[in-house]
Amino acid sequence: MRISVIVTTYNRPRALARVLHALQEQTLAPAEVVVADDGSREDTAELIERIQQDFPSPLIHAWQPDEGFRAGAVRNLAASKASGDWVHFLDGDCVPQVSFVERITRLAQPGWMLAGDRMMLSEALTNQIEQDAEPLHRWTRAQWRQARQRAGVNRLLPLRYWPFKLGRGLRRSDWRTFRTANAGICRQDFIAVNGFECDLKGWGFEDSEFAVRALRAGVQIRSARLALGVFHLWHKPEPRDSVKQNQALLDQAMRSTQIRARDGFAELSV
Repeated sequence: MRISVIVTTYNRPRALARVLHALQEQTLAPAEVVVADDGSREDTAELIERIQQDFPSPLIHAWQPDEGFRAGAVRNLAASKASGDWVHFLDGDCVPQVSFVERITRLAQPGWMLAGDRMMLSEALTNQIEQDAEPLHRWTRAQWRQARQRAGVNRLLPLRYWPFKLGRGLRRSDWRTFRTANAGICRQDFIAVNGFECDLKGWGFEDSEFAVRALRAGVQIRSARLALGVFHLWHKPEPRDSVKQNQALLDQAMRSTQIRARDGFAELSV
């Protein structure tokens, strides 16, 4: 199965650089990496252009104008430029381990979504990593234990690896486990539900609404804990101005029988 990794970003090139360098050194190269850029400044484009020169796979920059937080729309745009059988979404501040793509191939399957895991880094450790350009994905277990002792990371469990599918479907219908900071789906299943709903703008619930419709279409959720742990760099909380509006749209989706997004992937060319 060919894996396309979609990395969502907005005006945070230092964090994005850590993510792209980790994807550059994977034990199994992805089919391509598509940066889903929600209107970043020129320095992000310059970073991507520099890294493209030595990247082992196509590195594609999918940019949309800055019209506020439109994560669903830019993920649809990025997915339209991806060619893989599987699209895996990462936030641009979530650094994968070096075997990340290889592990996806062992767990990915049509009819299933993968819900990944993450370790949360402190503000101090994040600043150190971004300023010193540390290759976080190369850290040893000893380095992570030291970071935990210094309260630089909230937990170490995601570093462990359970390579089997056994026991990974216990919460197969729990939409709350699907978070696009680290989650994936087969491309044919993504298209079947028409991708993300672009009516959800601002922070909150665009991934939940997507998961609700995918579950209704028969796509189940497989936990990727102890397999697809990522290192989540610290950032200030996003503004919550749109929470009530997006919560209402999520509630509406949960009450309806709708499977396809009304304004989604297929509407990109309209």
